[in-house]
Amino acid sequence: MTDWIILVDSARDVLQADTPHKVMMVRDYLARPQLFGGLRPTVINLSRNTAYQSAGYYASLLAGARGHRVMPTVQTMLELSRKELYRDALPDLEDKLNRCLKGRDDAPEEPFKVFVAFGRTEFPGLEGFALLLFDWFRCPLLEVTVDPGPWRAIEKIRPLSIHRLTPEQKAFAMAAMERQTRRGWQAAKSKTPSRYGLAVLHNPREALPPSKKSSLERFAQVARRHGVEVDPIEKGDLARLAEYDALFIRETTSIDNHTYRFARRAEQEGMPVIDDTVSMIRCTNKVYLKELLESHNISIPKSLVLNGPQALDLAEHDLGYPMVVKIPDGSFSRGVHKVDDRAALETLAAKMFVETDLLLAQEFMPTEYDWRVGVLGGEPLFACQYLMAHNHWQIIKHGSDGRAVEGRVRSVAVEDAPPEVIQAAVKAARLIGAGLYGVDLKQNARGVHVIEINDNPNLDSHVEGATIRDELWSRLVQWFVTRLDER
Repeated sequence: MTDWIILVDSARDVLQADTPHKVMMVRDYLARPQLFGGLRPTVINLSRNTAYQSAGYYASLLAGARGHRVMPTVQTMLELSRKELYRDALPDLEDKLNRCLKGRDDAPEEPFKVFVAFGRTEFPGLEGFALLLFDWFRCPLLEVTVDPGPWRAIEKIRPLSIHRLTPEQKAFAMAAMERQTRRGWQAAKSKTPSRYGLAVLHNPREALPPSKKSSLERFAQVARRHGVEVDPIEKGDLARLAEYDALFIRETTSIDNHTYRFARRAEQEGMPVIDDTVSMIRCTNKVYLKELLESHNISIPKSLVLNGPQALDLAEHDLGYPMVVKIPDGSFSRGVHKVDDRAALETLAAKMFVETDLLLAQEFMPTEYDWRVGVLGGEPLFACQYLMAHNHWQIIKHGSDGRAVEGRVRSVAVEDAPPEVIQAAVKAARLIGAGLYGVDLKQNARGVHVIEINDNPNLDSHVEGATIRDELWSRLVQWFVTRLDER
């Protein structure tokens, strides 16, 4: 049986020949729970009647009881049954609708209807609105009635039955369903049934992704052995997130972009997630990390928080030159600068204080390499030595042309790394949470010093996994499985 089940009231509604997924009668789904065994499919409920206590309603209700992911849920059915129940969504939807139509000469002047299938529409210019509508109401087929005027208001939102669609609408709906159910990194089928679905948020166009596509494909293969199906999603797939059991974010995180919204939505849905929002907030700010680590007596390079130009004298006196100046929320060595004299410090600070009220200044601590220790669930996962980029003082050298040059990496077995390095990394990571972290450390004659804690560390099979190989991915999958089983 496939991982998707399409529920219909009549075989004419969706022909089995039109989809690779199992088409099942609603009455059979209700009466024969033994068909599924330990499988946890995603159910698309295309029943003609989803009214309260109808067969379609009970199909979604029992899907939840069986642990099946279902679209629409009974909550969505009830919300869409009366306008007063979905009224809270209208301001957000109408704002998006009007922004999509703003300045369009072809915008209708009369009342009109928008057909949306699985978050997609053929109505010109309203693609963004359709996605938002699907985000609010994960219902396969919807029709929105819009009133004209200077501000276009939504008169009605109602679910549509597939047997009421025109041939053109049905063809569009079937194509939209195919895209909705498409898998991007399917591993070869194994004898292990999929127990859970894991969404991996990634950006295939990112210049310095935390995991390369080849590594994510390997992760999917390993996950399959553990009964977990991995599915890649991207920035525009927020509306699909509730179809999955867990979320793994594999693009550079920021609290002011979509990665934070995905993590927050996953938490609202009760999903295990890496990276969680608390970890993002804590790890992305170097000023916070300084205070946290110092308050727990974890050694860091000598550091000062600069709150304006008046603090430069103190930095010069206490740290000397060269010193390192950082913006609070940089990543991949961005926003980190070395200054060699007062003039350079003043010029850099004047530029950076335009963007932030606080800067972090640290003593310059040259080493051949930085340690990176991966910590998962409070336990060490991997250890690497990140060597400095050629003729540079950082592990990544960002050129003026936008290109980045990275230093070499040496993978070291955790048991072969200095115990004091592993202990410091684990102690620091546990202050953040129980997720996945990459702790950067420097080791010199004065001891081991934590540089920063990353909530979104690099993970690649040939680098961080060079020593432990597939154990890297197995332990990550097991982290999710353990939490899903507990839930």
